[in-house]
Amino acid sequence: MPDIKDMGLKDLGKRRVEWASGQMPVLRLIKEDFEKSKVLRGLKIGCCLHVTTETANLVLTLKSAGADVYLCASNPLSTQDDVSAYLVSEGIDVYAIKGESTQKYYEHIEAVLDKKPDIIVDDGADLNSTAHKKNIVVMGGTEETTTGVIRLKAMEKAGVLKFPVIAVNDAQTKHLFDNRYGTGQSTIDGILRATNILLAGKKFVVAGYGMCGKGVAMRAKGMGAHVIVVEVDPIRALEAVMDGFEVTDMDSASEKGDIFVTVTGNKSVIKIENIMKMKDGAILANSGHFDVEIEVAKMRELFPSREIRPFVEEFLINGKRIYLLAGGRLVNLASAEGHPSAVMDMSFANQALSVKFIAENWEKLEKRVYKVPPEIDSYVAELKLKTMNIKIEKLTPEQIKYLSSWEEGT
Repeated sequence: MPDIKDMGLKDLGKRRVEWASGQMPVLRLIKEDFEKSKVLRGLKIGCCLHVTTETANLVLTLKSAGADVYLCASNPLSTQDDVSAYLVSEGIDVYAIKGESTQKYYEHIEAVLDKKPDIIVDDGADLNSTAHKKNIVVMGGTEETTTGVIRLKAMEKAGVLKFPVIAVNDAQTKHLFDNRYGTGQSTIDGILRATNILLAGKKFVVAGYGMCGKGVAMRAKGMGAHVIVVEVDPIRALEAVMDGFEVTDMDSASEKGDIFVTVTGNKSVIKIENIMKMKDGAILANSGHFDVEIEVAKMRELFPSREIRPFVEEFLINGKRIYLLAGGRLVNLASAEGHPSAVMDMSFANQALSVKFIAENWEKLEKRVYKVPPEIDSYVAELKLKTMNIKIEKLTPEQIKYLSSWEEGT
């Protein structure tokens, strides 16, 4: 039986899922194709994803291809309970409740695995890693986010990966757009909904200058903040300098920042000793997948706290007030609605087509992490441009010949 908060929310969920669908034309085109081909007929798809309106459209697309789909949350705070209710009314078994405990979170993951899925669709690799711990082998899986890909590549390197996984996160039509434009906008949205602060004039520290960090820095700058970037990679640090941002280490940034956002996929990026140096009123937020980037557990052990408004926890640290947003979990999904539907359109188009690819090719694939096939990436970009009524140039036969030859020169 599904495990959700309240079936009475299904009508609200239906309206919101339909609104998101209107912003996801590429996925709609794929759904139309899937409804005709039934390419996933008879397969069971186990999904561990943020239960949002956008995810609902992906799940319904997989169902339209003839699959039985089972869904649990990939974060205890990211579930939209009205969406869960609507999906259950559409015949999807959902195991997700916003604010569920860690124990319940893993019970829900096991509930999906108990359905014996043929293919896994994951965000963060908790479903994939739990399947491995329980010695469950499937045809293959997909992975949505940077953190999950890092975990899966570590499993591959250690020789313990038991089935092929496609790193959807690494598709160009995913990480160049979802990670940069999606994370950039939704992180700022989450911070503002939680706090209602003015960003203009604030010193805004971004830890990590990958695609997600670039997006957050870009949007914070656009809101009038003075952006400081903290990086460990010298090339990314240099890139941030060339993009016009101040770059320093966390020790120095701790004394300067008004707002801190972590987007690294690593742990203990903001340590207790950094927090002790922060000014009164500093705000901490995270947009990395897990709640380990800020040393939240140590904060709770050492300092008293209280909830001062929804998703805002005030810590008293040596006479200073330090504010933690969304418990150190994904601020863009906990206190806001996650990425805009239009950008998730491309990410979930990659997911749907990668699931199809696994269903058709799994017997030929090795037990390793694969990139999204380039033809899928290009097809998603072409569909997106088509839905935006944008035309691009085409190479002439003469140009193709020129690019493939070496004879012609100055």
